[in-house]
Amino acid sequence: MSTTGQPFSWRSIGLPVLLPTLLFSIGEGAIIPLIPIAADSLGATLAIAGLVAAVLTIGELFGNIPSGWLISRVGERPAMIGASALSIIGVVIAILAPNPVALGFGVLLLGLAAAVFALARHAFLTSFVPVAYRARALSTLGGTFRLGVFIGPFISAGVIHLTGTVTAAFWIHVVAALAAAAVLLLLPDPATTFGAVHTSRINNRTLRDGEALVEQESHGLFATVRRNRALLSRLGLGAAVIGAMRASRQVILPLWAVSIGLADTNTAIIIGIAGAVDFALFYTGGQIMDRFGRLWTAVPSLVGLGIGHLVLSLTHDSAQNVGWFIFAAMFLSLANGLGSGILMTLGADLAPQANPAPFLGAWRFTGGVGQASSPLLIAGITAVASISFAAGAVGILGLIGAGIMVRYVPRYITKPQR
Repeated sequence: MSTTGQPFSWRSIGLPVLLPTLLFSIGEGAIIPLIPIAADSLGATLAIAGLVAAVLTIGELFGNIPSGWLISRVGERPAMIGASALSIIGVVIAILAPNPVALGFGVLLLGLAAAVFALARHAFLTSFVPVAYRARALSTLGGTFRLGVFIGPFISAGVIHLTGTVTAAFWIHVVAALAAAAVLLLLPDPATTFGAVHTSRINNRTLRDGEALVEQESHGLFATVRRNRALLSRLGLGAAVIGAMRASRQVILPLWAVSIGLADTNTAIIIGIAGAVDFALFYTGGQIMDRFGRLWTAVPSLVGLGIGHLVLSLTHDSAQNVGWFIFAAMFLSLANGLGSGILMTLGADLAPQANPAPFLGAWRFTGGVGQASSPLLIAGITAVASISFAAGAVGILGLIGAGIMVRYVPRYITKPQR
C-alpha cells in the first residue's frame, strides 16, 4: 500500500491521472463513433466498415498482453506519454488513409495505445493512492473515462458541422492526446509530490505497487488461464459475454446510423447523448452491487443490452427507424451504465487474496476476448446476412449471458456481498 508521509488529497491525483484520462478519453470518444463512417466514406461495405471498427478492440486485447511488462520497466507516467504518442501516430495514419485497410491499421495502433494508457493509469493509482481511498479513486477514474466519452462526440458533431468532413474530427484526438502528454511531461516526478511509496522486489528489480501488480498480472498469463479453466469456462464465459455486449454497442450504433442513412452530425449527437446516460449511472451500479449483490446489476445489464439489440434488429426497415435508433441507443446506454464496474468487482471477488494479480490478469483477458470477438461477429454476420441479423444474434447472446450469470455467480461467489 502507499505509505505517503502526508495525508492523502484528492487534488493530488487530479493533474497526474484524472486530467490526462479525461483528455485522452475525449479524444477516444470523439472518433470511436466515426470509425465506421470514415470506412464507409472510403468505399467500404457495411461489413468491412464493421471489421475496421472491430480492429480497435482487437488492438486493445493484444495490447493488454505486453502492457504490464512495459509499464513495469518504464514506469506508469512514461507509459502513458508513450501511449499518447502512439495513438497520435495511429490517428494521423487514419486521417491520411487512402483506403479501408490503411484506416484499419491506424485504428489498430489506437487500440494498442488505449490498452497501454488504461493499464498505466490503473497502475499509477495503485502505486500512489492509499488503500483506504483506492476503490473510490478507481471508481472516479472510471467516471472520468465515461465523462470523456460523453464529451467527445459533441465536439465531433461541431467539427463535422463546420468542416463538412468526418476525418476533420479525427484531429480532435490528436489535440487531446498532445494535451494529455503535455500535462504528464510538465508535471514533476510523482515520487516528489506523493512522498515515499511502498515498493517490492520482483525479478531482482525494485517496483512500486502498481508496477508490481501489472507485472504479475501479465506474467504467466496463459498458464493462469489453464489453472483456472474450470471457473473461466463457466463464470468467465459470462464475463466474456459482458465484454462482447459492451463492445457490440460501440460498433453497432454507428454502423446502424450508416445503414439507415443518418447524417454524420446527428449520429455524433445521438451517441453523445447516449454517453451522458451511461456516465450518469456509473456510480449507481456500484451502489446496487454493494447493497443487493452482484446479480442485481449483471443480469439486468445483460438483459437490457440484449433487448436493446433485439429492438434494433426488428426496426431497421421501419418508417420510424430513426426514432427506434434513438430509443435503442439510450436504452443500451442505460443498461450498460447499470453494469458499470461489474467485471472488476467480480474479478476482485474471485481472486485469491494471497496473490490476486495473476488471476486478475487472466480475468481481464477473458473479458477482452469477448470484447474483441463481438465486433468480428457483427461484421461476419452482416457480410453473409444483414446488419439486422447481426443485431439479433448479439441480442440473443446477451440473454444467454444473463442465464450464465444466474447459474454461476451464486456457485462461485459465496461470501456475503452486502
